[in-house]
Amino acid sequence: MRNSIGRRRFLGYVLAGPTLVAAAELGGTAAASAQGTSLAPTQLPSPEITDILDLNDMMTVAAWPTANLIAVEVQPDGTVSFALPRAEVGQGITTSTAMLIAEELGVPVERVRVALADARPELVFNQLTGGSNTTIATYTPIRIAAAVARARLLDAASAEFGVPAARLTLDGGVVSAPRRGSLDIGALAAKAASTRAEQVAVELRPRESFTVIGEPHNRIDALDAVTGRKKFALDLDVPDALPTMVCRPPTINGAVGSVANLAEVRALPGVTDVAVISTGVAVRAETFGQCIDAVRALRVSWEPGTAEGKSDDTVLDELRAAELPLGPELPLTRTVEDTFTFYFRSNSALEPNCAVADVRSDRAEIWAGLKSPIVAQQTIAAKLRLPLSAVTVHVTEGGGSFGRKLFFDAALEAAEASREFGKPVKLMWHRADDSRQGRTHPMCTSRVRVTYAGNAVLGYDQRHTSVSTDLGHGLGEIITATAARLPVGDIGFAATFFQLSQTMSYDFGANSRLLSETDTGFNTGSMRNVYSPDVTCARELIVDRLAAEMGRDPYEFRRAFLRDERSRAALEKVAEVGGWGRPTPDGVAQGIAFHAEYKAVSACLVEIDCRPETVNRPIRDGVAGPRVTKAVFAVDVGLAVNPRGLEAQMMGCVCDGIALALTSSLHLREGHFLEASWDDYFYTRQWNTPPELEIVVLPNTSDTPGGAGELGVAASMAAVACAYGRATGTMPTRFPINHDALSFDPKPTVPPVPQSPTDGRDHAW
Repeated sequence: MRNSIGRRRFLGYVLAGPTLVAAAELGGTAAASAQGTSLAPTQLPSPEITDILDLNDMMTVAAWPTANLIAVEVQPDGTVSFALPRAEVGQGITTSTAMLIAEELGVPVERVRVALADARPELVFNQLTGGSNTTIATYTPIRIAAAVARARLLDAASAEFGVPAARLTLDGGVVSAPRRGSLDIGALAAKAASTRAEQVAVELRPRESFTVIGEPHNRIDALDAVTGRKKFALDLDVPDALPTMVCRPPTINGAVGSVANLAEVRALPGVTDVAVISTGVAVRAETFGQCIDAVRALRVSWEPGTAEGKSDDTVLDELRAAELPLGPELPLTRTVEDTFTFYFRSNSALEPNCAVADVRSDRAEIWAGLKSPIVAQQTIAAKLRLPLSAVTVHVTEGGGSFGRKLFFDAALEAAEASREFGKPVKLMWHRADDSRQGRTHPMCTSRVRVTYAGNAVLGYDQRHTSVSTDLGHGLGEIITATAARLPVGDIGFAATFFQLSQTMSYDFGANSRLLSETDTGFNTGSMRNVYSPDVTCARELIVDRLAAEMGRDPYEFRRAFLRDERSRAALEKVAEVGGWGRPTPDGVAQGIAFHAEYKAVSACLVEIDCRPETVNRPIRDGVAGPRVTKAVFAVDVGLAVNPRGLEAQMMGCVCDGIALALTSSLHLREGHFLEASWDDYFYTRQWNTPPELEIVVLPNTSDTPGGAGELGVAASMAAVACAYGRATGTMPTRFPINHDALSFDPKPTVPPVPQSPTDGRDHAW
């Protein structure tokens, strides 16, 4: 059987059960051909490590051994169930997963029910959502499992009709036999089941026969989302779980010294419990409004935090001191060099950080939107001193993440509070909590030098220096998570992550990129696209300068030096659709940029308006500044499973890129951030979203999908930065560009929860 495995033929399992359950097996040649990954070196003048193995390859290979533990199940009612071991946080993976099953099994997408799997430690590396890896890692295993189920249903129908399976068709969830009638798959589910696990070989559908994969499809959860019926963690009706919030320190990671009025706060209306926990003082009450009143009433003496007294300037000094040196300059050559600064940015998602917990003396049950649920389960079990089997972690759908939900601090806090109270809790962070104590994209600098002579680029060097990125989620389980937290292991883990996620897309001769990190006591995280937006922005700005020094057009220069036709096609498309080079008024300019990662390529063209009447336009309680008036984004992910979902992803990425380049940052003063809500934090709003936004999904160039979830942020940010430089005549080196324009009055840090709005229709605090 193994000798018959090829490009489209794979091994799978029919699992024992009362109804049909099917799973995949990946290993050996089947695994290698399943993904179409190139694990052999490519002969290039300047070979990139990511041409041989990138971060996504590593995550995918790590997931293969447990692929057979993920099963497709056909139900007696004709629906198909699948527990996805990844987190849906708005990116649309439940829809693309349903499409994969529908394609291979021959059922309507509407009959596929995709739920999120609870934490399953036996999956090891196969339950981490990140690195744009979900569709890549699950594409073949899901299809194999669905194909096994399809073959088994046809065999069962063959026995029923007395007709060879090869003469039967399965379409629309119905098996039909010539002149014998038809049967719904629900009627065959029990007959197709097995009393023991059986290994079988199946053949996947060829790409040319696809009718679902590659076709635009609306999200399966869209109606529930817009009508308020979709269930998030705080929507769950867990018996006796009451609202809970935490009074937090005025500086980052400060600790409770003493509380002067615990008894007084316990007596407030609706308050049921108050207790000191590791991150502050937890309050449980009948409503969240009563929790807020109690938090504001607490009088706490706080110990210093981990970033006490630090500010943007002091952190910048530490980064400069930690920067690795560039190599010596070559004789008889010229260089283009500069250093770019990127300030702290908030990793807050639209859904407040939250979790539900019910902890008893002998067990615990947790509900939260989690992208690393196995690590969460293992850490919570250790915190509560319970055996792992006594801790159940349910993964709920999340209202956004951008990497935030790789961390489970709300779940850990909820478990600790529930243990202290001896009662279930429904814990929610306030917006101020997430701005001030939550996860941030680290402040960093990136120094770039390009060496050239005549028309030849001889070398590219980049030294990226950053406040350490917390990669404590590891690869999704406790061993790599622990290694990533070790003093030495952290930089080793981060440096590996950095090298395997960055690609030099231009033929720039000998190139090197090195990462240096410094631990300065901040709560950081793997924010969407992690290192790539800053690294790519710095590179593309230098590319613009290099083109200018060599007397070349920025677009033509990039096109000439890009390493392959696929990359050039993306760049050419945005130049064509965006009208590169068209005349613009003074103060208005175009910018263009390119970014590649995880077997995918992207390019972005933007037009920006930096004229005084635009920059100085009045925006109530906000920063105006330049406005991107047009954005064109082209993307090639190899195979787009759901082009409509991919288009939506890239729209969000463009808004991310605009925010990172122009408006979004945290301001650090005396050990705390000044921002205390999204009112203060200027993500891309309606008043600076491009009136013209076009996403071009390029024709498929592969039989397998590449990474898409994070892809669009880097090129978008870089294109905005380049456009700003051309519009103003001065290359920007500090991001976001309007970081120094503080347009709000900082709210007090004591009490930690700001005053509630008094007129919510006109103003918000």
